[in-house]
Amino acid sequence: MRKTLFFVCLSMGLLARIYAQSGFQPSSATPSPTYPQTKSYLSFIIPWVTFQGKTVTPEFKTATTIGFPFGILVLYSATFGFSFEITPSIMYEHQTGKSPASKTSNVLFDPGPMFRFKHGWTFIPRVAFETGGRYGVTPVLNKIVARTKAINYFVAVSAPMRAGNSEPTSIGANLQIGFIFN
Repeated sequence: MRKTLFFVCLSMGLLARIYAQSGFQPSSATPSPTYPQTKSYLSFIIPWVTFQGKTVTPEFKTATTIGFPFGILVLYSATFGFSFEITPSIMYEHQTGKSPASKTSNVLFDPGPMFRFKHGWTFIPRVAFETGGRYGVTPVLNKIVARTKAINYFVAVSAPMRAGNSEPTSIGANLQIGFIFN
């Protein structure tokens, strides 16, 4: 898999370099971007609700969790790319009769392909591996809401589905807000 990805990146880079050196200029006023491109991003993510077995756990009731996803985007074209994301999470528990407690609760590694559409929409079907022993998939729908020369701001919703670690399968809903460095 790594070798295939390396050769695809190398081939795309060589083709882009040959194309750029050919001197051909598109007829439009703005030059088209050269691919592949590498970008990075930072964000934060808040789970809204989790359904696990017969239990529904809304956020903020007994605990508050916030994740801090950061990652690398490799864009192969205007319509396709790959995202490598790592998300450490902090949990703040509201303990009855005790002082509130906070801890690092999990680290998530969730890479996935990016299917990019017009008007800033992106669909990312991620695979997920958690240090807490859970694994699964996380489909993400992402929308760029503001663009500047240096940063693109985005909002995303996701539905993490997890299994493993001798626990019932779960599905949740999350909100993610962040920015991509151009």
